[in-house]
Amino acid sequence: MQINPQLEHDYLSLQGTVDQWFSRCVEAGGEMLACRAGCGSCCRGLFDITLLDAFLLKRAFAKLPETIRETVLFRCRLRLNELQQRWPGLGQPLLLNGLPEREWTEMPEDDETPCPLLGEEGVCLVYSARPLICRLHGLPNVDCSGEDFEGTVCTLHKGDPETLPTDILRAEFREIFAKEVVILRQFARELTGQDTAELDTFIPLALLADYNTVDWRAVVWSRQLAEKSP
Repeated sequence: MQINPQLEHDYLSLQGTVDQWFSRCVEAGGEMLACRAGCGSCCRGLFDITLLDAFLLKRAFAKLPETIRETVLFRCRLRLNELQQRWPGLGQPLLLNGLPEREWTEMPEDDETPCPLLGEEGVCLVYSARPLICRLHGLPNVDCSGEDFEGTVCTLHKGDPETLPTDILRAEFREIFAKEVVILRQFARELTGQDTAELDTFIPLALLADYNTVDWRAVVWSRQLAEKSP
């Protein structure tokens, strides 16, 4: 489960840029904003993450104490059983691509099942390695140009985040997302030999996947999953 060191550096740098934006918004918003480390209210349901995020997540997860990992994996197996009833062809390496896209990009919004990585006190067990989507969630993703990338805004805020000063709320999101695509495409090309930026999974699936035994260049995964799915 190796990642090109330069690619990893570039991606972590991108995450850092997003973290800086989020932190300055939280600092400026004060009590008006609900989002902050330790709040797990939005860490519910299923949402897709990239395979690169999954690799980084698994590496951090492997460093947790065994007892904690077993508890988390038990929750993940329950989720996997649910998903395999819905998609019988879902197997290792537990990627979503090739399944009907609308079915996994529009998962039920009323699913209140906590993320398996939430600890007993509602704190993420691998917070420093959380996926990019988790870092973006809760505040509007408005580019410096004014273009709105429609980030998911937390409903627990006491006020409207868009009342924050423009120079604090807005960031170079167009550039951030463009860089993300370049990084993901290079990651997929080096891993699979395929020219794609679309390799996605869910957090419970990522933690159960056995990436080390996969011959990533042997199979076109999206085609394999499509053939197995009803």
